[in-house]
Amino acid sequence: MNRERIIVVFFFAFLALITYELYELLAPFLTPIAWAILLAFLVHPALTALNGIVRNRTGCAIILTVVIALGVILPATWLSARLLHEVQTLYTEISTVSPNSGVHSLSDWIRQTHLGSTGDRLLERHGVRLEDEMQTVALRAAKATSDYVVVHSGAAASNIASFVFHFAIALLTFFYLLRDGETYYEALRDLTPLHEEDKAAIFDTLRLTLSSVMRGLMLTSLLDGIALGAGYFILGVPYWALLALATAAAGLLPIGGTALIWVPITIYLFVEAGFGSAVAMVAWAAATLVVMDNFVKPAAMRHGTNLPTLALFFGLAGGISAYGPIGIFAGPALIAVFAALLRVYRRTYISESTLAKTAPPQLDLRNRRRRFRKGQR
Repeated sequence: MNRERIIVVFFFAFLALITYELYELLAPFLTPIAWAILLAFLVHPALTALNGIVRNRTGCAIILTVVIALGVILPATWLSARLLHEVQTLYTEISTVSPNSGVHSLSDWIRQTHLGSTGDRLLERHGVRLEDEMQTVALRAAKATSDYVVVHSGAAASNIASFVFHFAIALLTFFYLLRDGETYYEALRDLTPLHEEDKAAIFDTLRLTLSSVMRGLMLTSLLDGIALGAGYFILGVPYWALLALATAAAGLLPIGGTALIWVPITIYLFVEAGFGSAVAMVAWAAATLVVMDNFVKPAAMRHGTNLPTLALFFGLAGGISAYGPIGIFAGPALIAVFAALLRVYRRTYISESTLAKTAPPQLDLRNRRRRFRKGQR
């Protein structure tokens, strides 16, 4: 082994070691960095438009970063204050109600049902009173709830602090990506050891895939909010417009989705309006989700990616399973880049070898004669 080969092996081994250590260094922050990259990619058209008005690139990045921060902080603050107010109101109402009267009312309601009356008669035969058993269960549930709150209050505070810290990291990364992202992008393209047409195929595929996934996700979320909001309005749900907006926002979440809104609304309808309204809400939500998730979303996401529906499905499902919420973008992007690499391989290696094998002998003879004549000259 000569000296040059030793140098090459050492360089790439040392590069692999440093890359691994860099990954370990950045591993705790990969999720906020990934969200910042995705958000910067989505906001880039707005940055370009704003830069036509405000010529300073740093000023444009600061403005958009502040807008994004306020767009997250203000709704979160309002929602927290509203939730705290509702909890205080609920606590006041519960404090004014006697536990015995509440248990007695609940037991009377249970006895009015066919199954409840049958169970009450069976318990009385064995000398067991329904009110006593329900009161015991209520006390145990209250104790278990209080114990759970005490045990997990520290973890909840730690999670809130961690979220605030990661949100700050994401905002900082988002600002620098807006300001210097194009420089990073060009540097990454220059480091890729491929022909220019192959680089364009891969990077354009990645850009189109992310755009298509986000466009499909936002479109289906908006349509979910409109369709389910119409159901809220028809069924007489209070604050239906605000709940429709919350449903559209929840539709952007890869885990839970719109069910985070319409399931509690279904429970509310069951308590306030009866069984029929709750069944109608479930049927309307199920029909909406079937149409959106199986027809609208794949069609919207498929436009621009040129991926088969099955590949797109596995990209979404596998991405969420492997990478969490960010996987809804990472999964389809990986499959699209893999497909682009296969096209590059086919064009570079398969096509050239096929042309060489299928070239006519006369053409090959003419090429040899031309080379011979050029050599004589």
